[in-house]
Amino acid sequence: MTSNAAASINRRSFLSTTVAAGAAAAVTPLVHAAKGKQAPLKLGFDNFSIRALGWKAPQLLDYAAAQKVDTVLFSDLDVYESHDAAYLKDIKAQADDLGIEIQAGTGGICPSARNFKDKWGTAEEHLKLTLRVGHALGSSAIRCYQGSSADRHLEGGLPARMADTVKVCKAVESMAKDLGVKIAIENHAGDMQAWQLKELIEEAGPDYVGATIDSGNATWTLEDPLVNLEILAPYVLSSGIRDSMVWESEDGALVQWTAMGEGNVDLKRYAARFAELCPDAPFQLEIISGFAKPFPYLKESFWSGYEDIRGPELASFIKLAKSGKAIDPFRPDPDADRQKATQDYQKAELERSIRYCKETLKLGRRTA
Repeated sequence: MTSNAAASINRRSFLSTTVAAGAAAAVTPLVHAAKGKQAPLKLGFDNFSIRALGWKAPQLLDYAAAQKVDTVLFSDLDVYESHDAAYLKDIKAQADDLGIEIQAGTGGICPSARNFKDKWGTAEEHLKLTLRVGHALGSSAIRCYQGSSADRHLEGGLPARMADTVKVCKAVESMAKDLGVKIAIENHAGDMQAWQLKELIEEAGPDYVGATIDSGNATWTLEDPLVNLEILAPYVLSSGIRDSMVWESEDGALVQWTAMGEGNVDLKRYAARFAELCPDAPFQLEIISGFAKPFPYLKESFWSGYEDIRGPELASFIKLAKSGKAIDPFRPDPDADRQKATQDYQKAELERSIRYCKETLKLGRRTA
């Protein structure tokens, strides 16, 4: 164990004997629902929201506790300093002391996707490792994804990648079921629309495969996030939520992801429907913002690779674009330390989003 990890575990021990010993109320008491009323959604965040800080699991857990959230999604395997059972046991103990629920995760598991990396072995070995990590941390589901929009332009397009992803899932089916950990595949970086991810889940087996719903990535597949939610809701196990500003351009539209409440997605309606349709899933923020991506769908050349986009989804996206307005990208002061400016920006975006979710959307089970 590294010195940083040991120091964090010592901090955990200190907390457990001083703060946590005062029971849950001394940390951040849960808000109990009135009799007959549904409890608020669990509120959390994906560590990718503050990726520039480079924090490992222990520091992220301390930060999550300070933000008074219920969950944290560790969406990559590099967040741990070890995958050994003893280290993971300490991480889970720290989370338990702080009253934080961990969801584990990783990146791409499709071996034929353009962005697949063999850092963790074959796709099957990668997924098995993540299942073991998730089980050790008490995570009932592990977030992963297939690929990205780049796969639309490979031979066989998305259907070939989807078939390969199903094969990988089926190869670890017995292990997932034995461990009691489900595979939660994300609609990721412009790869699948909601209806396609639904088909993949049904093909693999919804008894052990579900969805990590990403509201921002929905806009990258020309969907209104609300339409995406209605389709994926029965399968949602995990989430990565952010707002988007979508506005019209001369050639189509642009999408810029934003902090919560600063885009033009109807978040009040989205959160309400999420609570109705996915009451047991955590509402986890994955705030990625500061840049715009163009979607020139009025140009014929755009549609190579996007032939699968359905009319209703496109219509909902165009309607969303008509309600948006152009916003400026993030530009750090040229005289500032760029790394520090980026760290400060990401942290501010996430913390502002947490406040919005607590105060405006009334999410989270801990008192403010």
